[in-house]
Amino acid sequence: MDKARIVAPKTDFRWLWIALLSLATIIISFNLGKQTNIAKNSLGVKKVGIVEITGPIISSKKIIEDLNQLEQKENIASIVIRIDSPGGSVAPTEEIYEKIKKVKKIKPVIASVGNVAASGGYYIAVAADSILANKGSILGSIGVIISYPIMKDLFDKVGIDVETIKSGNLKDSGSFSRNPTPQDKFFFEKLILNMYNQFIDVIVKDRMMERNNVLSLADGRVFTGLTSLKLGLIDELGTFESAIEIAAEMGGISGKPQIFRNNKKSNIIKDFLSSDLSTKIQTTWFEKLPQYRWRME
Repeated sequence: MDKARIVAPKTDFRWLWIALLSLATIIISFNLGKQTNIAKNSLGVKKVGIVEITGPIISSKKIIEDLNQLEQKENIASIVIRIDSPGGSVAPTEEIYEKIKKVKKIKPVIASVGNVAASGGYYIAVAADSILANKGSILGSIGVIISYPIMKDLFDKVGIDVETIKSGNLKDSGSFSRNPTPQDKFFFEKLILNMYNQFIDVIVKDRMMERNNVLSLADGRVFTGLTSLKLGLIDELGTFESAIEIAAEMGGISGKPQIFRNNKKSNIIKDFLSSDLSTKIQTTWFEKLPQYRWRME
């Protein structure tokens, strides 16, 4: 007797896919409408722009990009630079300083100090229209430092010789494979003094302080926010919120101010390929470049 062949019923999934697609369309349309309403409500509303400078200053690229964006946005009435940095490399520090000086000709800029704005961090703060810090914030460390390891004795112990062919006596100054000569030391001391005087000139001009007064403070010491106020290094004591309120007032914003941050995250692969990350690794390890930097050893 022939056995009846059992055939499984066919399931039509088309209606399921259509239902899912319709649901996705509704959700996307709802979110787009919500974002459009938010954009419409925010259009024309004056805001305080926030730029954060955190950690060692190795590159100026990201900070300057943020400042350019805030400078160009018509609804940004003023800017708060939030600083929490012990300083860093000289050239990036100077580039950020110069950019803030340029931006504040168009929009008010307030510097707000978190934990620390020492050395290069303070250098940047000086460019703002006003500096606020907490009572316990650390500021100062006015000066320049350069340091690098000397590994000659270690190389001798393990039997490593480094041969250097150079065009001049100072071409390999700072090399870790040999001991520094008196000529090397004189060269670096002269270099550091030149950058140190640039730092002093900036404070004298922007803080409107007597040069001798600044020199008496510029021996590398750090000061609390409370002491800094008495010394004239900052304008007033205040929190980050206080800085936003002052910036809003200077920008003509009434009521509780809205803030704007550029939330674009750094791409570590892109940074490496653009040498930002490699520069950071080199500077942190060898610290061969002169720096406006403060660090507790």
